[in-house]
Amino acid sequence: MSFRTAIIGSLLAVTAISFGLPAAAQPSAPDEIVLPIQRQWAEIKYRQPEKEQARLYRDLAEQARQLSESHPNLAAALVWEGIVLSSEAGARGGLGALSLAKEARQLLEESLKLNETALNGSAYTSLATLYAKVPGWPLGFGDKERAEALFRKSLAINPDGIDPNFFYGEYLIDAGRVPEGRQFLQKALRAPARPGRELADAGRREEIQALLDRIATEGK
Repeated sequence: MSFRTAIIGSLLAVTAISFGLPAAAQPSAPDEIVLPIQRQWAEIKYRQPEKEQARLYRDLAEQARQLSESHPNLAAALVWEGIVLSSEAGARGGLGALSLAKEARQLLEESLKLNETALNGSAYTSLATLYAKVPGWPLGFGDKERAEALFRKSLAINPDGIDPNFFYGEYLIDAGRVPEGRQFLQKALRAPARPGRELADAGRREEIQALLDRIATEGK
């Protein structure tokens, strides 16, 4: 979730229809509830032209909002609403993206109050990335120290996950701590596959390898 390129017990009938789920097939586990949002997000990020992504994220953000409103106590829904908004902010760029980033931060913080381990601590990973990528005061709320503390929390919950290892590795490299960052990127490449998230895993692995190749080319 680089800031420029930078996370359904019973879906309501309208949501089930929009995702092509018959009523009898509506999933129930929290991870399954948000799976349609996850899959659409991956389609946008890894298969759609960059110039179209901001608009597509905006449409998906509305679907995510409807999902979180229909499941007000489901942390996973808030997490994914926050991820989509932060992705839209990254796609739009500039100062106009700051309000989206602030809204995403609020949603992620609300999700932590409900369940900090939801989706293997994804809220911590996404919050950390926002604090790492958003400009600091006086323009924004970015805070490198806060970002690192949040990355550490996400890794404590999901030490082998592809996302926390990738984003923390990227953060370390951006901070000039390249040897440390490389270790986390290599660990991210070894992360176990996530069922139902094949496209996201494949796309993330390409990002990881591209970053490893870049630092190797730069001789770091």
